[in-house]
Amino acid sequence: MATIVGTITTSHVPAIGGAIAKGLQSDPYWKPFFDGFPPVRHWLKEVKPDVAVVFYNDHGLNFFLDKMPTFAVGAAPEYRNADEGWGIPQLPPLQGDQALSWHLIESLVGEDFDVTTCQEMVIDHGVSLPMALLWPDQRWPVRVVPICINTVQHPLPSAQRCYKLGAAVGRAIGSWSEDARVLVVGTGGLSHQLDGERAGFINKSFDERFMASLVDDPEWATRYSIPELVRLTGTQGVELVMWLAARAALGPLARKRHSNYHIPISNTASGVMLLEPA
Repeated sequence: MATIVGTITTSHVPAIGGAIAKGLQSDPYWKPFFDGFPPVRHWLKEVKPDVAVVFYNDHGLNFFLDKMPTFAVGAAPEYRNADEGWGIPQLPPLQGDQALSWHLIESLVGEDFDVTTCQEMVIDHGVSLPMALLWPDQRWPVRVVPICINTVQHPLPSAQRCYKLGAAVGRAIGSWSEDARVLVVGTGGLSHQLDGERAGFINKSFDERFMASLVDDPEWATRYSIPELVRLTGTQGVELVMWLAARAALGPLARKRHSNYHIPISNTASGVMLLEPA
């Protein structure tokens, strides 16, 4: 049976890609952010996952406002990133795991989640940058199943619904007959707003409370509605629902191996967490 070895949550700000491409990891502006990842990479070398299930949000590359599914699961043989207009270099394609994709799709539909199945899918920085942060040589040692959550076009799924999605994904992974070690990744956030009167908004106290809750009280943030989360974290801060989904896949108990929080990068609060099943 498949086993979830842990969950990693991290930010996916496009500027990270530019910093990687320019070799700015030791630049004073970027160093506090990139210094959060060596412990995570060391852990990955120890546990050697076979597959990564990645919760992310598409930013208009694969889906646009005219067709924006609430939840979409990739079932493609490979996933390529493409030009989003940020000037981020194209990364090597990611190999898919179609067997796990279809198992997840069938399991989720069996639990009454109406998911969109994508047998072709391009990925944006929501997937490619976290992968490059975890494996900077970009020689991907894992197969990937991307799961896209709508955080762009309202109405958005509630934090509670995203948590339930993650829990269902965790159950599905546990019932997969393949002998595989599965990593669950949640990307996005933390608090930030890119436009409007509150452009540049960051809520450090909420971010820190949210990160702490993922260890001992993972459903804490599900008590807030989407409008409340927008008020507390900014328009784009609702991307924390991907962290919730990834955390839920671990089950009710987890232990923290590592975390890092830094502000700002590109007017965004950034964080990384490594959690293991307890």
